[in-house]
Amino acid sequence: MADTVAGPAGTPAAVRHAEEVMGTVFSFDVRGGEPRTVREALTEAVAGLHRADAVFSTYREDSEVARLARGELAVADCAPEVAEVLDLAAEAERVSEGWFSPRYQGALDPTGIVKGWAAERAARLLADVDGVCGVSVNGGGDVQLLGAPEPQRPWRVGVADPLRPGGLAAVISAAGVAELSVATSGTAERGTHIVDPRTGKPAVTDLVAVTVVGPRLTWVDCWATAAFAMGSRAGSAWLESLPDVEGLLITAGDEVRCTGGLAARLG
Repeated sequence: MADTVAGPAGTPAAVRHAEEVMGTVFSFDVRGGEPRTVREALTEAVAGLHRADAVFSTYREDSEVARLARGELAVADCAPEVAEVLDLAAEAERVSEGWFSPRYQGALDPTGIVKGWAAERAARLLADVDGVCGVSVNGGGDVQLLGAPEPQRPWRVGVADPLRPGGLAAVISAAGVAELSVATSGTAERGTHIVDPRTGKPAVTDLVAVTVVGPRLTWVDCWATAAFAMGSRAGSAWLESLPDVEGLLITAGDEVRCTGGLAARLG
């Protein structure tokens, strides 16, 4: 059930909702628009997340991706979203020179791109509602921001400090841009789970966390994973080479590396 919260006079109402799906919690914060219409769109956005989970989950034997991996389906037999996501994953693999991969231990597994793609898609659906001025969709700590919550006040996202539980490593501001996303890969929450695509084994890296900032969550989620697997030196240099992308990399030794333009996004 979505909650509608009236703001102070002259500020947009907020419709908020949290949904458990894809093994995590997606939090929605939608500002502006007619609340009933926003709630209807929110119902559609949430249904889209559950559909993505059903189609792409590698934990469901009957999912289209699982059947595709077993050779029981061809891509043409799957929902159109499957071809779309596989094309995006192939592009992420190309841009990252193989450090992001839609395979795991030789089998098809595009889940590394699905959560960011699904969250971004949900956010854009909500942003298209008449009168909506701001949307925040947070999928397990990876966030897509569109518009602004109030006039003259941007969205802001706190980045958890992986070495100091309860602390913040940075606060990212969306001031001056119409869309911004923030994604973090690391070991603080889920332990060692990021795979080196070259070996198929857990990535051996000096990093504990990589946060990537850019316009689209679909991509920054992939870039955070790839940069983490690369390690701090190669990862920071690669992120620096990407247009409209900034990064914050923290090593196990508490060394912090930032791309050159990150300072403009802090606040």
